[in-house]
Amino acid sequence: GKMKHIEVGEKEILLANPEGRVYALCDRCSHMNAPLSMGTLNGKVVTCAAHGARFDVTTGKKVAEPMALDPSKFPEPIPESLQKMFARSGEIMSKIKTYNQPTYETKVEGNRVKVKI
Repeated sequence: GKMKHIEVGEKEILLANPEGRVYALCDRCSHMNAPLSMGTLNGKVVTCAAHGARFDVTTGKKVAEPMALDPSKFPEPIPESLQKMFARSGEIMSKIKTYNQPTYETKVEGNRVKVKI
């Protein structure tokens, strides 16, 4: 049930261990490039900490689009100028496509994880 960020050459990889099996996928969210390893793993689904896009770590498939930015749910009142900025940012983010994550074959040998790049 844990995740780890690793780098191999110029590739950033997320190792995820749901239910005792290790999977490897690109650690950069295909929506806005945030590190998925900073998100949460619930079963086989990783949720991006930045915008809430969700991916199945076993296949790399997108299972949910990012969450809409909703300033009305912020804990403090927000000045109108910032509300407009957040609304515009949300509009722009909603136009950015989210793609499936590339995955990599893994093999566990003892206490080592091998990732085929």
